[in-house]
This record gives sequence, structure tokens and C-alpha cells, in this order.
Amino acid sequence: MHGLGNDFVVFDFSKQVVNISALQATNIADRHFGIGCDQILIVEASNRADIDFKYRILNADGSEVGQCGNGARCFARFVRDQGLTDKTSIAVETVSGDLMLHVEAGTGLIAVDMGIPNFKPHAIPLLAEQQQSVYRLELDGKAVEFFAVSVGNPHAVIRVDDVDSGLVEHLGPVLESHTLFPERANIGFMQIQDRHNIRLRVYERGVGETIACGSGACAAVVCGIGAGYLENTVTAQLRGGELSISWAGPDHPVMMTGPAQTVFTGEIELNENHEPKP
Repeated sequence: MHGLGNDFVVFDFSKQVVNISALQATNIADRHFGIGCDQILIVEASNRADIDFKYRILNADGSEVGQCGNGARCFARFVRDQGLTDKTSIAVETVSGDLMLHVEAGTGLIAVDMGIPNFKPHAIPLLAEQQQSVYRLELDGKAVEFFAVSVGNPHAVIRVDDVDSGLVEHLGPVLESHTLFPERANIGFMQIQDRHNIRLRVYERGVGETIACGSGACAAVVCGIGAGYLENTVTAQLRGGELSISWAGPDHPVMMTGPAQTVFTGEIELNENHEPKP
């Protein structure tokens, strides 16, 4: 499946218990030797009465993360298309908290309640003594300013004049694994076109740059709104397409609306004993 080109392999483990190892995940995600994807999404049964499914996310490097907005939309489309539920509002449990997924009648679009953004450094996590509106660090002798927020996963957002200036390729991998971020971070590069529109590119932790990042779009927009640059509803233009992001401000959840698409279905044999590729 894909959400604006951010692509996923989705497994239905709602009726069986299957553990995918980090090695298996990297082989599945390999675009030459496996199926190929940015991330793996896993549907599991929930043992809570108020939750419909568990939602797990594995990066292409085998690490597990707690949030993926494009993946959440694909998750909602998958469980409905596979007949696992007929609900239009679906509650899912992730390692970062609970999400509500809403399938919009007639449009095929899916709205995701991404929860309340958290700007506190320990929640991101970010190694800073106190919360600041903008953080600064020096890289290669140059000052870099960034916003930081958690939307279920850690994000740094840099405002740029032009997302095609080469900063993504240069700063993305450096900041993603910078010591300021003990769990690494997703690095967003935001170009503000006007108060209702941004362009965005995101270097995702454990993946590299993807052509769309839903949680990254949420992070960029809430940081832009918080800084007074943007209105409360914004269209984020990513390389894979557009997302609509809305945020009413502190103590309110951020809402993301966009499409989800199934590419193909099939079967794969999961081999526990295969060796890592050289």
C-alpha cells in the first residue's frame, strides 16, 4: 500500500501470532531482494474493549517506531478492505498511544486524529535543559535553527527558503542521528509559501528521505502554527502529493486528512534461518 508514495507492506496478524525479526523486516523492505517498502505495518488483535486493533510499525532497518501518519491511513483502508471491520471510526493502539482513524464517506479520504503534540524536551526526546520555541546548534561551523516536537515520534523541523536547495541531503542524515536526539529523529524541511500552504521534505529516522511523511507534515504544521507563520488549517505539499493538516492550538489534537491506496496483495514465506545479505 502507499499513502502519497510513502509505501508499506501490511500484514494481517489479527488471527495469528507472528513475530517478524529485525532481519526479516530488512529483507522484506529491500527493494531488490524483497518486496520493497519504507515501512512494515502489522495488524494485531486487541485485548481492550475500547480498541479495535493493535497497530505496529517496523522501519526498513528493522527498528520499531510508534507513529506513522501515512501508515495509519493505509491501516484504516486495509482493515476495511480485508473485511476485518465495517466501522468508519476505528480505534487503534500503538506503542506511542491510541489513535482514531476516520474513513470519510464518498471521498475515500481518511482522517487521522494524531493526538496532542508534545513540545516538552523529555517527551520528544531532546537533550535540552528547558523547552524553547526554537533550538539552535552549530554544524560545520554554521548555526542551524530548528523547532522540535513529538507527535508520537520525535521530529525536528527546519524552516528553509527552498526545499530543493540541497539541505535535505546534507543536514538530514546528520541531524537524524545527532546526539541531541537519543532516539534519533525525523528531520523536516519546511518551505512556507503562504499562511495556508507549505512545501515539505522529510528525512525519516531509520529510513532516509521518503516522498511523503504524514507525521512529519503534522509536526511541520503545528510548529509553523505555534510560531505564528501559519493558519489553523494548512495544505502540506510533499513530493508524493498533498495532505490537509488542522490544529486548533495547545491542548488540541492535530488532524491529518489524505488518501491511501492498495497496490497489490500476495503471499511471502518468512524464513527464520536466512542469512543477512552481504
